[in-house]
Amino acid sequence: MATEDLHAISADWLKSLEIASSTGDARSFVSHFVSDGWFRDLLCFSWDHRTLSGLEKICGFLSEVVDGKSRLEHSSLRDFKIDDHTINAPSPFKLPGSQGIEGVQGAFTFSITNPAALGRGFFRLAQDANGKWKALTLFTNMEDLVGYEESFADQHGLYEDRTITWEGDVDARFRAIEADPIVLIVGGGQSGLMFAARLRRLGIRALIIEKNARVGDCWRQRYPTLTLHTPAYQSSILYSPYPTNFPKYIPKGKLANFLETYAVNQELCIWLSSTITSAPIYDSLSARWTVEVQHGDKKVILNPKHLVLATGSGSPHIPTWNGMDGFQGALYHSDYHKDAEQFRGKRVVVVGAGNASGDICQDFVAHGAAEVTLVQRSATCVTSSAAMEKTRFRQIYPINTPIEELDFRSNSMPLAFSLQLIKSGGIQHVKMLDKELHDGLRKAGFNLTWEISPGSGEVGLEGFLFGRSGSGSSASGFVPETVLDIGCGKLIIEGRVKVKQGQEISHFDKDGITFKDGSKLLADVVVLATGNEPIMKTTRALLGDEVTDRLIPPVVWGLDSEGELNQIYRPSGHPGLWFAVGPFGAARFFSKHLGLQILARELGIA
Repeated sequence: MATEDLHAISADWLKSLEIASSTGDARSFVSHFVSDGWFRDLLCFSWDHRTLSGLEKICGFLSEVVDGKSRLEHSSLRDFKIDDHTINAPSPFKLPGSQGIEGVQGAFTFSITNPAALGRGFFRLAQDANGKWKALTLFTNMEDLVGYEESFADQHGLYEDRTITWEGDVDARFRAIEADPIVLIVGGGQSGLMFAARLRRLGIRALIIEKNARVGDCWRQRYPTLTLHTPAYQSSILYSPYPTNFPKYIPKGKLANFLETYAVNQELCIWLSSTITSAPIYDSLSARWTVEVQHGDKKVILNPKHLVLATGSGSPHIPTWNGMDGFQGALYHSDYHKDAEQFRGKRVVVVGAGNASGDICQDFVAHGAAEVTLVQRSATCVTSSAAMEKTRFRQIYPINTPIEELDFRSNSMPLAFSLQLIKSGGIQHVKMLDKELHDGLRKAGFNLTWEISPGSGEVGLEGFLFGRSGSGSSASGFVPETVLDIGCGKLIIEGRVKVKQGQEISHFDKDGITFKDGSKLLADVVVLATGNEPIMKTTRALLGDEVTDRLIPPVVWGLDSEGELNQIYRPSGHPGLWFAVGPFGAARFFSKHLGLQILARELGIA
């Protein structure tokens, strides 16, 4: 289809949609969708993240009354213009899955009347049964509040009548933050750092408290062979892409050092070696928290308006079995794996079959363990890094393209619709690329699955990530039942890592593990690669029952009934409490949305 035709189709549809929006006619607005269309809205029609599917649900949402008007009329989106000057200008698309849906996609800009804001949208148009172009998906996204736009310019140095140096400016700003932080961020990993950097650009005072002695220690202190399992270009940091000569899969120490430098370059106010000493108390009258912080050798009372938990995955999940105390070898959780070399020539058992398990098995093989056995208690979803890069990372995040544009386009697709497409056949191409790997793993006794539960449909790695992470995650960011393979699969196929499959552990003996079928593995070392506790469990330990019981729903991560992530960068159910967790891409994109929600509350408009 010619570029002129793509633009004409987009312009005609968008002009008609704007008329429906400006008149506040929800039925007319919804008539621009196909019958099973999807609508995702981030902050334009409510101060939340919403996904609706089907005409009745979309119309019902836009017809809800806000201040005496329908949502559509109250927000009053206007000034629709096709965004011709980015990579998201009108273009053809073809979706994965058995239906092979094709059409026209593109971005557009608009203004929001209430509140006064700027927005950006993304549409995917397909022809209905009558040949009319209608929205298969429509995404509306608040970009900035008018008069409070995100700033990208700093006024540092002695120029233009300024009398303060850069050092003096930063020092004064830090002192103001420490005296009265609007936002207290708990956790100085990548999510906390990126969110603090975003808040700085929005003019909101934010203080990070980090339990470790250095920024980056949350990565630096993990097992030696850990690297990112996603490519550097897909895992980039807000405002600060990695140098072009960085390795594709960044080692944990290199990443840790980069984060430490990032904190300095973004001028973030961070208290290191600092922890919350008791459950914070929220005063609804002042709309402030009382938080006691152990900062080095002194206790400090802070009264922020907003408390943001950026604490990453939960604490290590350590199952208990009879006889563990009597085991005479080394026994520890994978989060505490430091040195495989000391176990050269020893018999190793790794319990668990996720990413951390694979990395640690590789480490033991590389350092000359006499025997390495992986205990797989249930089926695992395995995708090679090569297949994932070819089918997702490179398609969605092509190199040499602005990451902000790619994040915008990627997040314009409703998550629930993406999983629906995968179930309809989108996973088959990935499986075909990994056929040799999968055949070899099955032959070695390794059990594979692509379904979250039997008969629920094959969703692959992404489905597991979004569908089950609310119940806990592995050390590398994926649930225990998934592997993004970077080499352990080959070792299993070659027999260098053996597999004990399908049997539950009965008990530990002094020299190994006995299973419920009576079989036994002798071991000098047992590593429990058994994932991490749910984030909500860590939250309850930090905040106490009174605060945690108010969270709706009582789970962090995983998809809600509409297909939005529970709690992440959106209202938690408790005033002034927010969660900023998830992979790099989530922090890059959704940090803006959480920043806008906090800014709106500070302005009294939300």
